Amino acid sequence: MGGVVGQRLVAPDPKAAALRDKALTDDTAYALVEGLTTEVGPRMTGGSARQAYARDWSVARLKAMGFKNVRIEPYTLNNVWERGAERAELVGLYAQPLHITALGNTGATPAEGLTAPVVYFATFNDLLLAPAGSLTGKIAFVSNAMEPTQDGSSYGSSGSARFVGPNVAAQKGAAALVIRSIGTDHGRGPHAGTTNFDAGVTPIPAGALSVADAENLERMIKLGKPVTMKLTLTPRFVGDRRSGNVVAEVPGTDPKAGIVLVGGHLDSWDLGTGAIDDASGVAITAAAAKLVMDAGRPRRTIRVVWFGDEEIGGFGGEAYAKAHANEYHATASESDFGADRVWRFETNFDPAAKPIADRLAITLAPLGIVRGSGTAGDGTDIAPVVKTGVAGVDLNQSGLRYFDYHHTPEDTLDRVDPAQLRQNVAAWTAMLQIVANAPETIAPVTPRR
Repeated sequence: MGGVVGQRLVAPDPKAAALRDKALTDDTAYALVEGLTTEVGPRMTGGSARQAYARDWSVARLKAMGFKNVRIEPYTLNNVWERGAERAELVGLYAQPLHITALGNTGATPAEGLTAPVVYFATFNDLLLAPAGSLTGKIAFVSNAMEPTQDGSSYGSSGSARFVGPNVAAQKGAAALVIRSIGTDHGRGPHAGTTNFDAGVTPIPAGALSVADAENLERMIKLGKPVTMKLTLTPRFVGDRRSGNVVAEVPGTDPKAGIVLVGGHLDSWDLGTGAIDDASGVAITAAAAKLVMDAGRPRRTIRVVWFGDEEIGGFGGEAYAKAHANEYHATASESDFGADRVWRFETNFDPAAKPIADRLAITLAPLGIVRGSGTAGDGTDIAPVVKTGVAGVDLNQSGLRYFDYHHTPEDTLDRVDPAQLRQNVAAWTAMLQIVANAPETIAPVTPRR
């Protein structure tokens, strides 16, 4: 039987439905996450030696899975940042140690550390309102709190303290900045992440305190007495490094029908083992592509890319887009939001290809996935390709617990729920089977703003 989408009767895709159901019992993705986190471990972003090992590991694994044209596509990273010593402690009346990690691209304190009074800002906006020069010789502390949301939208609003906070604090004369980690937990593991400084602004030392320590520091400040911190952060810039993307393919039968691009990022921060960010994403997309591959050659080539260096600015995605600028990509999709269940999908198709979205709606509904009203195109790694007008499908995962572990020491295999991971693979398998075999022409679209 068919299903109704709006006022249209839509015939189901029986092969896609069968593969979807098969994926619900398939543990290929879990085995990939387990392998990456156990055999490789942290894959430090920025062209590290462990990231290079991860690429070699990935090539061997993808070949063993049966993918074709498996290779590493190298590129160069410029002026790479590397962390050093990381220590923070309160001195004087409230003397006690704090858990901190340096933010990527930030400056360094003297080797012996920096001791200065702490100036408290409840929100990033309060920091913006601080008078110029008012922070000279002081450590600014921004303590905005992030709340969990299903769509992860609070990351964008709360994340400003990390994304641009160090740059703002530097412009106002601060000796250093510490922030409450951008996360929804209340533990003592800090959340790593990168930041950037405007041209002409000298990077200052900046770090993220664990949420629990930031909350404690806030309580101390509200007691009304001066608070002094000794901060030691000694990162450095180490020059250029080679890095790369890992690419694998399921060759299609119709080269003129375009490429279906899917994947996630292979690099990770080094505090945990990168299980949810983003071993799960590369595993989900590869496991789905394998299920489609094993069922017979699709019409369109499915290209699986495990991008490098997403965490420090999406450099793998930029390199991929540049290297493949002259190829026809029919669609682009990315998995980079953990391993919890997919709850919504969104598309960006031209009018002639919109029946594909209708078939997706019917096939994904049994997985509890609703059709959203937004425009697809989410993902740092696929963004450079999407900007050229490539159509896309987003499969949105629940973010209710993702930011408890994001960029922390707690990003480990035990955070991955095997049943929810299989639901992801089922959704991606159905999507790939439908999109890669759709008879419609998938034309360029207007990218979302």
